[in-house]
Amino acid sequence: MRTLLNIIWLVLSGFWLFLGYLAAGVVLCILIVTIPWGIASFRIGLYALWPFGRTVVAKPTSGAFSFLGNVIWVILAGWWLALAHIVSGIALCVTIIGIPMGIADFKLVPVSLAPLGKEIVPVGTGEFDRARARQA
Repeated sequence: MRTLLNIIWLVLSGFWLFLGYLAAGVVLCILIVTIPWGIASFRIGLYALWPFGRTVVAKPTSGAFSFLGNVIWVILAGWWLALAHIVSGIALCVTIIGIPMGIADFKLVPVSLAPLGKEIVPVGTGEFDRARARQA
C-alpha cells in the first residue's frame, strides 16, 4: 500500500515539491555560507519525493545551534516551502482519493519549517518502537 501511495504522491505533487526543495538547495549551496541549509533542503526534498513508509523524528543530540539554524532557514527558504505544502495539501484534499496525500502534505509543513535537528527514519524505527523493543 505504501508503494501505491508513494507512486500516486509522486505523480500528483511529490515531484513538484521535490523540485522546490532542489531549487532551494542549489541556491543555498551557491551561497557558500548556507551549505548546511542546502544539504538539509536536499534531505527533506528526498523525503518529500517518497514520504510514505518513513517518518521524521527529533535528533536527541541537537541543541541551540539547530534552533538558531532553523530560524535562519525559515527566513531563507522555509516559509515558501511550507506555503507550497499547504497549497498542495489543500488541492489534494479536494478529491476523496487525494485526502491521504493531503494529510501527508500537511505533516510535511513542520519539517519544512524546521529541518535541522530532525532525522528521517523508516517507519517502525522511531524512539517509541526502540523503547517498546527494549521492554519486550
